[in-house]
Amino acid sequence: MSAQEELPRWRGINHLALVTDDMDATVRFYHGVLGARLVATIGTPGFRHYFFDVGPQNTVAFFEYEGQAVHRFTKPAGVPDPRATQFDHLSLNLPDEQALESLQARLKEHDCEVTDVVDHGFVRSIYFTDNNGIALEASWWVTDATGRPADPGDDRLFADENPVPAVRELVESGVLASTPATRLAHGPDDDIVDPA
Repeated sequence: MSAQEELPRWRGINHLALVTDDMDATVRFYHGVLGARLVATIGTPGFRHYFFDVGPQNTVAFFEYEGQAVHRFTKPAGVPDPRATQFDHLSLNLPDEQALESLQARLKEHDCEVTDVVDHGFVRSIYFTDNNGIALEASWWVTDATGRPADPGDDRLFADENPVPAVRELVESGVLASTPATRLAHGPDDDIVDPA
């Protein structure tokens, strides 16, 4: 059977990658307010990338870029807005390495550019772009961060050597000292409220 005939075995969204300019407040909101457990972190000199569990093998992830200004704005859901959105890429979840390699072959058969498999440690991925120019990733959990208790002492999953204060609070006490309050957006002229 060719890769074109074998359909991918999708398993939901591995991670939706969004952008934040304040990872500490983001941890306090997603983990502390929404109860979406922080399950993995990546820290490099150029960026942080943190993952929050929203269901089995499904996460919402955020990038915080070092030294890069992010134009923040509010927008009500379902209301058109001419400004750029705070979106990085969408990662779809696959069950294993074979499914990842099969999708990679399928993309190539359809004349779509695709990367080699990238090993991020706890997740392996390929990257490609849709017909609209949206950056896509397909991933599988080598170590499923969502299917077990979070362990900030696990270096495979918590790899940011200089985590934000909220993560240090979770490591030290298991709870957050504070969480941000938020407000509904009503239109494109709303002012940004600092969540800290």
